[in-house]
Amino acid sequence: MSTSQAAATVSVEYAKSGRSTCKGCSAAIASGALRLGASARDPRGFDSTKWYHVACFPASSHPLGPIEGITGFDAIKDDDREELRQLEKNCKRGNAAVGPLDEPSPKKVRRVAEKTIVSVEYAKSGRSTCKGCSENIAKGALRLGASAHDPRGFDSTKWYHVACFPTSSYPVSCVENLKGIDSIKTEDHEKLRELEEKQKGDGNVADQLNEPNQNKEMVDNMGDSKEDGEKSLEEAKLSARNKETGPLVSFSASDVKDKYKDATLPAHWKVFDTVIFREKEDGLHASAKIAAFDFDGCLAKTSVRRSGADEWSLMHKSIPVKLQKLYYDGYKLVIFTNESNIERWKNKRQVAVDSKVGRLDQFVERVKVPIQVFIACGLGKGKGTPDDQYRKPNPGMWWLMAQHFNSGIKIDMDQ
Repeated sequence: MSTSQAAATVSVEYAKSGRSTCKGCSAAIASGALRLGASARDPRGFDSTKWYHVACFPASSHPLGPIEGITGFDAIKDDDREELRQLEKNCKRGNAAVGPLDEPSPKKVRRVAEKTIVSVEYAKSGRSTCKGCSENIAKGALRLGASAHDPRGFDSTKWYHVACFPTSSYPVSCVENLKGIDSIKTEDHEKLRELEEKQKGDGNVADQLNEPNQNKEMVDNMGDSKEDGEKSLEEAKLSARNKETGPLVSFSASDVKDKYKDATLPAHWKVFDTVIFREKEDGLHASAKIAAFDFDGCLAKTSVRRSGADEWSLMHKSIPVKLQKLYYDGYKLVIFTNESNIERWKNKRQVAVDSKVGRLDQFVERVKVPIQVFIACGLGKGKGTPDDQYRKPNPGMWWLMAQHFNSGIKIDMDQ
């Protein structure tokens, strides 16, 4: 075993976002899913962690025992601890997960991904755990499963609440083709069709440019590419700093309005161009450290088929505590979210406005910390329609905030 392997530290945690990729199967690791990491000192002088699904972890290269000594073991749920103990037993019997020398080629990985089967059913008991939010799936609740052949030789199914199902990893192109759909009640078919809308809808994926740790993740990911392997940490930081300057956004107080076209807004909401923003409140301070998030599908569960200020719920119950910690650590919290219905619903624009700003106001009240909010109302590029510069993934809202809503304080992209 090499020195780098001997020095590797194994850790376990619930994925903080849905952006990490399993180094075993190359599939995305869903936000909140249990994952194992192997951390070692990179030849370039900094620590690098490779993340894996539990079933894909190469225990032959990074031994797990004793399982209770894994970093983070005490912080996970009892059911998940048992899953790790079972993995340790399998390793001792010689059935360890695929090691680096046995990792499948990209062609094999693609074939495995193609064989993933998405199914739907009502939960047979209350013992299963959603791999998206880590909460229990109630007995009789509608659930979706992603089934694939496990590297250890058996079929494995990951279960999700319908609202938590990662369509970016397991596309649902046609609800009628789902395995088990014939046994599902007619009224529940509508919930499943929302998944198809979710893949096309606004703002269901967090904008990576807005994450406070984007620079660190960029550096970590460099370790996965041979071509980038020669880059130094300083070069990576320089690349991130080059993003600190962007196109100049022309802004004047005289351009700020109280209404979005024919729709009125609450007194603490204003409009600039195609952006609706929440005015500064007590306790919201400009900062060099920005923690930015999407709203729909990131901080809150929402539906593209339902309108109303009350039609939302927390994506995870720990969100208020985590946002409060960031705030007290000196970060300014910012939400960047798309809502093209405000522009598109010409006859129901007021409904769309009241629904979106109402949800955001309730969310800010729920988490009990001041948050700066920007809503991009413009449309994406289409026939005869130019791409709105503020609509994500375009970075217009970020530059609007950085240049005109941060009191002139330069944002530190290393934070």
